[in-house]
Parts: sequence; structure tokens; C-alpha cells
Amino acid sequence: MEIDCIPFYKTGYFSEFICDYLAEEPQVDNFYNRFPNLKNFEAQIAEKATNFPDANREVLYEALQKQYKGFNVTKETQTHLKKLKEPITFTVVTGHQLNLFTGPLYFLYKIVSTINLTKELKKAYPKYNFVPIYWMATEDHDFEEINYFNFKGKKLRWNRPASGAVGHLNTKGLEEIFEAFSNQIGNSTNAIALKELFKKAYLEHNNLTDATRYLANELFGKEGLVIVDGDDKSLKSLLVPYAEKDIFEQLAYKKVSETIAELGTLDEKYNVQVNPREINYFYLKDGLRERIIEQNGAYYVNDTEISFTKEELKKELRAYPERFSPNVIARPLYQEIILPNLCYIGGGGEIAYWLELKTMFEAMEVPFPVLLLRNSALISTEKQTDKLAKMNLSVKDLFLKQSSFINKKIREISNIDIDFSRQKHLLEEQFKVMYELAEQTDASFLGAVKAQEVKQKKGLDNLEKRLLQAQKRKLKDHVLRMTEIQNELFPNKSLQERNVNFSELYLELGKDLVPILLETLKPLQQEFTIVKM
Repeated sequence: MEIDCIPFYKTGYFSEFICDYLAEEPQVDNFYNRFPNLKNFEAQIAEKATNFPDANREVLYEALQKQYKGFNVTKETQTHLKKLKEPITFTVVTGHQLNLFTGPLYFLYKIVSTINLTKELKKAYPKYNFVPIYWMATEDHDFEEINYFNFKGKKLRWNRPASGAVGHLNTKGLEEIFEAFSNQIGNSTNAIALKELFKKAYLEHNNLTDATRYLANELFGKEGLVIVDGDDKSLKSLLVPYAEKDIFEQLAYKKVSETIAELGTLDEKYNVQVNPREINYFYLKDGLRERIIEQNGAYYVNDTEISFTKEELKKELRAYPERFSPNVIARPLYQEIILPNLCYIGGGGEIAYWLELKTMFEAMEVPFPVLLLRNSALISTEKQTDKLAKMNLSVKDLFLKQSSFINKKIREISNIDIDFSRQKHLLEEQFKVMYELAEQTDASFLGAVKAQEVKQKKGLDNLEKRLLQAQKRKLKDHVLRMTEIQNELFPNKSLQERNVNFSELYLELGKDLVPILLETLKPLQQEFTIVKM
């Protein structure tokens, strides 16, 4: 196994905002609390320790005991659950939707980043305990985002009517997905293990929340991963005073809007990831998850007949906190209220919207966590690595756009020089003399000289392009093989981790897959990892 890295900004797949954050550019200083390096966690621990009530630990522990009831809890996870009651224990969190069979590969990378950071923190701060947390997005209602996974270029989609929080959905109809998947993967030892994992997760559990908990627990239970479902009455009871500030004072809306306005003055390339609403909560009940909106002092549940006066809504919130579901703006706050958390680990889009939230956290008097970009990786199987070696291809070159990649390699392997840079330089030198002559005789000729220079440079460009196209035709077999390997490792001209399901790698690597990731992904390294098997 060979490990290599490439800076995130050199991949071409991460926004300028995130790259500037990673580079600690001064213009983004105001949007985060502490940068993710080991030394900064000392102050983060101190801040969280003084701002997280012991009573919240008791509520969290009791809620998790109920959530894990009926599941096989590993010794490592049970130890972590008990430690959460101790004031010297802190968490590192990642969150993800309930994608079918984990969805894209980066589900694993998020959790591995989280586990590995807790290990690094334990080495650096041995007197404290650090627990890795996977927050299940059980209350999301966008079923179309999570009802499929890709396998070898094909979508295996779970088609069924759905409404409300996806975590509540029963698992009926997944037998058909299981059959289709089983027929595609064969009967190797690793294929049989995958079938068993899918079957036990989705065909032996009644809802998507329990199925996902089982799956994540099977993959990462030995590492002590703790899985949290925020769709919980006792946990949401801790959120009530903060939800009131959001709903009745519009505090989150005001503060996040101010931050977005500030971002807009810095750089037009800093795209706004999410916009706040006046009320950042949904009403969640009986297959329903709809926005709460205020009109003329009354409160309504969007697209329903449900309405409340201000006092009625306050009473509903205090009596039934489980019916109030935070949106993308409020959920991060909820997480930090119920967990003794130090750091949130997420993808580029997630970190970008977290960076909009700092002033809202300050107004709510909740410590803002360290924000860490999750590990990203490209994994080349042994067969793919052999192909790359035979064609003398660098994996780093594969990050180029396909046309640029092919052009670069054709120039390298061609037996003739297709690069006309030298000729263009000579042309420029010749035209310097022409400009001098024009200035000495009649300056009005400068425009004519410039036009002739542009014309001749364009002619060289056209000749270079035609020669390159001719070489591509001559080397078409080589071009085809290069294109095929790039398409394998960058399906749909995008990152492997955003398209490929873990099952494809599991068929090749089996139970070694998770240990390999745990060994190779270094969360604080903050570079894109390339793994050649």
C-alpha cells in the first residue's frame, strides 16, 4: 500500500471559501472560533467545560441508553456511553443523512475522521476522555436524496411514497433492493458478508433509523462509535429555551443574516451556502414535517390547517418539544446544546454553512465548536494501480479536467514536440523590433503591428491544436485507456467518494477496508489522501 497526499486547493474540487479557511486567510478569521490544530483544543476544552451543565450529561446518557435498547452494544461503545456522564469527557461529532446502505463513500470517511481525531486528542490530552459521535439526520424529510446508492455505475433506488421524517419510514420494499444487489455482487466471501450486512440492517429492522444504527454500529462499533438520534423528547427538552429565542425573537435569523451580509462584502466567490428563515423550525408529527411560519402575530404550519396563537405555540413547545424539528440553521445549535462537543467534522458544503453561524451561537451563549474539514480520499485498487503504472500515469494528473489531462499526457508521450511555446517566444521577440520601428517612423502603425502579432500567434495556436489532434488520433488506443482509468477513478467526472458506495471497495478488500481507512486517514493533516493498493 502506498499513501500520497495533495493539497485540497490543488484538486479543483473545493470552493475558494473553504480553501481560504484552510489557509487561515485573515478575511475569514471572524467566522470561526478556533482553527483545527492540536494546540487550540486546550482552550476549546476549557471553554466547553465551563459552559456545559452536568445535568445535560445525565439527560444525554439516559436518552442514549434508551436509543441503544435492543442493539448489540460493543464493549468499546458501552465504555464511551458511561464516560459521557463524566465532566472530563468530551465529544467529536460528524453528522450524515440516512442514505441507503451508507450512500457515497464519504460516509465512512466522515466517521473515520471523527474516530481518528478522538485518538489524536487522547494522546495530546491524556487526562480527558474523547468520544466519537455519529449524529443521524433522522428528521430530514428529503427522501429523494437518500433513497438510493450507486453500485458499479447503476443506481439501486428504493421507490415508495414517503412523507415526514425519513427516520420514521418503515423498511418495506427493501427486499427488492436486496435481491437486485445480491444478483449483481456474486457469491465471493466478501459478497456474502455484504449481503448479510444489508439483510440484517434493512430486512430485520422496522424503520430506517434502526437500520442505520445497526449498520453504523456493525462497521464502527469496535472503535467505540456512539450513534445519536436527535429525534428524542428528552434531548429536545434541553433545546426549548433556545427554540423560543429563534421562534419568538427571530434571533437566529437576525444574526445569520448579518454574517451573510458581511461575507458578501469580502469576496463575490464566497457563495452563501444556506439562508436563514425567520423561524428555523419545522413542526413534526404523524408523517408531517412542515415549516412553522408567522403571519400577523399568529403561527401556522405550512400547507396544513394547523395554527397557534403565540401563547398556544409556547405551550405546545414546552409540552411536546419532540414536535419541533430544527432546520439546517438550528440543528448545529441543538447538537452543541446536548453534547459536550469540541469539534464538528463535515464536508466542504457543511463547513461553509457552519461558518455562517458563529454570531448566532454567541448570541445564544453557546460555545462555537472547532470546525474540521473531513478527510477526503481516492482509493486505487491493486488492478487500477497496475494500470496506472503500465501507462506511467500519476494519480495527481487524474485530478485535471479530462481534456487537460489527455492533452498533457499526449504532449509527454509524443515523439514530436507539440508545444509551440518556444516559437511563440521567438515571435514575440521579433515583434518587439517591429514595435520599435513603428514608434521610430509612424506611431499610427502600432495598431497594425499588434493586429499582425495577434494573427500570427493565433495561427500558431491553431497549428498546435491540429498537431495535437493528429497525435491523439495516432495514439487513440492510449487515449482510450487513459480515459477509461480516469473515468473509473473519477466516475461522472467527479470525486470517487461522492459517487461510489463502500460495497465496491468491500468486494475487493473485505474486512480490511475499515482498518485501512483508520490507518491512512489523518484528520488534522488537512490534505486530500491518495491510497494505492
